[in-house]
Amino acid sequence: MPDSRPTLAQVAERAGVSRATASKVLNRRPNIAESTRARVQRAIADLGYVPSTGPRDPHPLHKVNVVFDTLVNTYSMEVLDGILAAARTQAVEVVVNTLDPRAGDDTPLGEAWIRRVAAQGRTGVIVVTSELTARQRDLLHSLGVQVVAIDPLNPLDDTVISVGATNFAGGMQATGHLLDLGHRRIAFAGGLPISMASRERFQGFMNAMSAAGAPVDPTLIQELGFNFASGVRMATDFLALPDPPTAIFAGSDATALGVLEAARRQGLRVPADLSVVGFDDTYAAESTAPPLTTVRQPIIDMGRVAIRTLLQQLRGEPVDSRHVQLSTQLVVRESTAAPA
Repeated sequence: MPDSRPTLAQVAERAGVSRATASKVLNRRPNIAESTRARVQRAIADLGYVPSTGPRDPHPLHKVNVVFDTLVNTYSMEVLDGILAAARTQAVEVVVNTLDPRAGDDTPLGEAWIRRVAAQGRTGVIVVTSELTARQRDLLHSLGVQVVAIDPLNPLDDTVISVGATNFAGGMQATGHLLDLGHRRIAFAGGLPISMASRERFQGFMNAMSAAGAPVDPTLIQELGFNFASGVRMATDFLALPDPPTAIFAGSDATALGVLEAARRQGLRVPADLSVVGFDDTYAAESTAPPLTTVRQPIIDMGRVAIRTLLQQLRGEPVDSRHVQLSTQLVVRESTAAPA
């Protein structure tokens, strides 16, 4: 009796594509238009097609865990946007995790969690703005789990690929802009001192101030965190000084939003009474009142690069760089002006 099962050629004909295209969809290959992929998948379902030997993709579906310190900020959401966009075109399943110290060893990046991830075949981990200890790194590698870190808190050696931005240059760009406007009493509201990104932005700030011959007042430097509440607290302290700053460089947009709120509570006008620069150029930067001058780092691209680099490792391909730094750009809006 002849085999009456549907063939791949019939699937291709029903979907209106070539047999090669139908095969690429079946094997989860990238670079196929979503509309084409949907037509082929619909034809497969309509005909009840079952491949006789299964998908032959030499690069099978990878499952990747992404670990965030928090998702309650626009930075994390934009990183995730980039990761998911790249994952959709690369046949990657993404599992999102957030750190929870209350979970003990079972928290993401804890030993029990790492062993469970390895056992489940989730062969890649992307760590976002979190610390990765030598013990965690060694355990991941020993179990065959590849790792990429986005904006890591702590310095990493060449065994872990990192993706970030040119934070030092961005710090210089932000501070240089304020100096060019005529500001000399400039405050720095940074992230936690353990954050590599914050330290690099601070070094850029210090370098620009030194190059301009502008004095740096230690009372105008605080590093409490990249979040709204820290921005409010640091700016409130700065503005309570007998000689307050005329400008504040905030190490992140979230921090800058807190600075704007502190200025509002003090009855100060931005930028007439106080200039504010952020860092990130997240979605929120254009929606503030006034729109925020900030340093743009390509956050969505950082997520895309992390997925691409992780897949290169998983496939045994050479990676573009062990430590990727994407360029920053100053975006001038309405929160900065010459000092009164």
